[in-house]
Amino acid sequence: MKLFAHAHATHPDWRMGLALAAAQIDAQRADPSGTHIGAPTLGWVYVTDHYAPHAAALLAELGERWPGVSWVGGVGVGVCANGAEYIDEPALVLMLSDLPRDQFRVFSGARPLGGFHAATAQVHADPSTPDLGELIHEMSRRVDTGYLFGGLPSSRTRSVQVADRVVEGGLSGVAFGPGVSLVSRVTQGCQPVGPVRHVTASDRNLVLALDGEPALDVLLRDLGVDASEPREALSRLRETLVGLSDGRDDALARPGQFGTDTRVRHLIGIDPKARGVAVADEIEAGMQLAFCRRDVEAARRDLVRICSEIREEVEPETMPLAAALALHADAAERGTHPARGIAGAVYVSCTGRGGPHFGAPSAELALIRHALGDVPLVGFFAAGEIARRHLYGYTGVLTVFTNGAPA
Repeated sequence: MKLFAHAHATHPDWRMGLALAAAQIDAQRADPSGTHIGAPTLGWVYVTDHYAPHAAALLAELGERWPGVSWVGGVGVGVCANGAEYIDEPALVLMLSDLPRDQFRVFSGARPLGGFHAATAQVHADPSTPDLGELIHEMSRRVDTGYLFGGLPSSRTRSVQVADRVVEGGLSGVAFGPGVSLVSRVTQGCQPVGPVRHVTASDRNLVLALDGEPALDVLLRDLGVDASEPREALSRLRETLVGLSDGRDDALARPGQFGTDTRVRHLIGIDPKARGVAVADEIEAGMQLAFCRRDVEAARRDLVRICSEIREEVEPETMPLAAALALHADAAERGTHPARGIAGAVYVSCTGRGGPHFGAPSAELALIRHALGDVPLVGFFAAGEIARRHLYGYTGVLTVFTNGAPA
């Protein structure tokens, strides 16, 4: 498998933006070194919501430029590419692959998977879809590995998805057969402020007791605030989130760091009379819960960690000395250390992350480029992130397509 072709561009006119991106892809495919793919089969397109009203026309032009290519994607308040983020500006990102046609199937509500043998799937879902969490669980049961990745489009205009057509509402995406090799990881953006506790009493979204104690009392103690000082307590409560995991999952990967099965949810209120805490999710007795806060340094460390894990998994243990020296010389010249064996990548990050959270424009994607290398990558900033069978918040989901045997 050769490198996927990828491009990104910003322009007030979507036609010019697409023309600029298409020129980059054409240049890559015309490179005499033959590094990038030849005939494309599957493409990804993500646009900022400035282009959302023109999604159908844009998709039609993609079809004219690259006939026979299947397209998946959607809209975000921001989109991203290798080392670049476009947030709150008109932009688009494209990536073209040459995956075997019998190893993927684009799907939507109007075009179900049918009898396709799916190992994994990339899923986009409208945030307003009823019972979305259950639909994601159901979709995960339809793929052999149970693993999904993707996210919820985010938009201030139309919340559209692309699945060989413009789709609004429900789920869409692309399923991959067992012949497609990929590696995916979740990076968390929050840090616990107290120990992991078990929910011992609840009522729908209200946590009544943690480890047998009133939940509100536990919350105030973990935050170190005095209920008699309501102004200070209110300020701290506004900054507090809740990390949830099923009782059978590991809530903490290591001390002070959430595991990948932890879903972060908003703390939406308190019930002083019942001494309860209201959470933006359905809570059941037996769940594990830890109060948490967003933390930039923890997010940086965890992002670098998942990139390192991916590199270790996809890079061959040995390679000829001459090739290794040439690789590192090229990396030094470009300031990156490309991971061998990666053909392309998709990154879905929360709208609450990105450069503004990490401290500088494009800072989040710059971290990935530095840690993972100069590889083709596209993605978007989502209203919720999907990995495994869960819907996450404040996370990033990084998925790479590799040249090796399927995992």
